[in-house]
Amino acid sequence: MLNARSERRLLFLIAAVQFVNLLDFMVVMPLGPDFAVALGIPMSDIGLIGGSYTAAAAVSGLAGAFFLDRFDRRRALAIAMLGLVLGTAAGGLATGLPSLLAARVLAGAFGGPATSIAFSIVADAIPPERRGKAMGVVMGAYSLAAVLGVPAGLELARRGGFQLPFFAVAALGLAVAGLALLLLPSMRGHLAGARAPGTAVRELRALVARPLVLLSYAATAAMTMASFLVIPNISAYVQHNLGYPRERLGLLYLVGGALTFVVMRTAGALIDRVGAFRTSAAGAAVLVTVLYAGFHSYVPGLPVLVVFVAFMTGTAIRNISYSTLVSRVPLPSERARFGSMQSALEHLSSALAAFLSARLLHELPDQRLDGMHAVAALAIAFTLASSSLLFLIERRVALGPSSGAGAGAARVAHGRG
Repeated sequence: MLNARSERRLLFLIAAVQFVNLLDFMVVMPLGPDFAVALGIPMSDIGLIGGSYTAAAAVSGLAGAFFLDRFDRRRALAIAMLGLVLGTAAGGLATGLPSLLAARVLAGAFGGPATSIAFSIVADAIPPERRGKAMGVVMGAYSLAAVLGVPAGLELARRGGFQLPFFAVAALGLAVAGLALLLLPSMRGHLAGARAPGTAVRELRALVARPLVLLSYAATAAMTMASFLVIPNISAYVQHNLGYPRERLGLLYLVGGALTFVVMRTAGALIDRVGAFRTSAAGAAVLVTVLYAGFHSYVPGLPVLVVFVAFMTGTAIRNISYSTLVSRVPLPSERARFGSMQSALEHLSSALAAFLSARLLHELPDQRLDGMHAVAALAIAFTLASSSLLFLIERRVALGPSSGAGAGAARVAHGRG
């Protein structure tokens, strides 16, 4: 058991890992026009850059499910971060589309496992009664990446070319990997319950056969679909449909990211007091309201800032509630395996959501997006479906052995209905 000081240090390091990982992913798309011009890449091919990262993260997440739980968490995290650093630095050395695609595939191949290992460390080290607050600290890295990282990356590119943000993120990642290797304790407790290396396929089959695990993965898919149907199109929608000026777009991300950071910390503490489902239900209510009033049937006079911030806030509350709840599903010896499968499913679901929204939306001659009402309706349906799944998961977690999670998971979840 960690003391309070060691626990704070661990959470700081894991939050730093998540900050670098998220920044590596988030800063690339805004830089698209910069490296498209510099490398002679057609603007229509920019989407391939993000897709290559997502596809690699999905594949590596699936592969990691077979072996990540067989290693010391600290060493596995350091290796994943070093791979991410190499992939990111290679992006700054790219000379054309093929080399940039290869660099992003390498970054995604290590970035995906880094996330699942990071959350496994938190679940291993933090007791259930404080895990919600801990998840809030770690997931706050998303807001910091949006508020601080992305604007800084854009400014670095403006001053020093598109290569500079890649090198800066790589240098930061190298520093974080070194600190993690030096300051994190060796984490091998999960190995006590691990079985022989030759049973990986059987272990994975047993994991995905449990009803509670399947419910968790269904919730993963539904929540990801609800968010990523809208997220890729939100910038174009607020500018061209709602008339928000391009020069003030940064304000939306600044305010939205800052408020989300505060909300995540508050929601984490609330989860520890009233439970994950109730907290998630509040986030779902906010999300459904803003999806209807801001996207499906826009209410005239509703400020764009309110629409944007409410969407980010509702999504953040649901994400932290879900992450905290499902951390109680796997056994300690299978957390990285469970997380790798979860990461792969998240990336695959986000790609499917983007494909569906592209099919549903059409650009009008005045650049407005037609079909957002259908996208919003589908997002509302997935939001409601995921809420029902979270309710079932929380009930099954509280049931213990009868839920199919095993006696070890039951002891972790006891009293946490």
